[in-house]
Amino acid sequence: MDTRKDYVGERVTVSYDRSVCTHAAECVRGLPAVFDVNARPWIQPDHATREAVIATVALCPSKALRIERQPDSSQADSSRAVE
Repeated sequence: MDTRKDYVGERVTVSYDRSVCTHAAECVRGLPAVFDVNARPWIQPDHATREAVIATVALCPSKALRIERQPDSSQADSSRAVE
């Protein structure tokens, strides 16, 4: 049974493995706008900056949380031709 789930945002994806989580709640205390156990989905990566999400995930003591980065949207926008 797969216990890892990805929560996809526009700038970053947070991957969570419930079988590894020790429920220390560092994520909930550190960034409650993103990690809210009363919301569905409980992880909403777009509710904070990519940098804030990455910094908070790094604090996870069990490493149940991981980051998957998406390409920087500002780089994609700058490569478009001006009409």
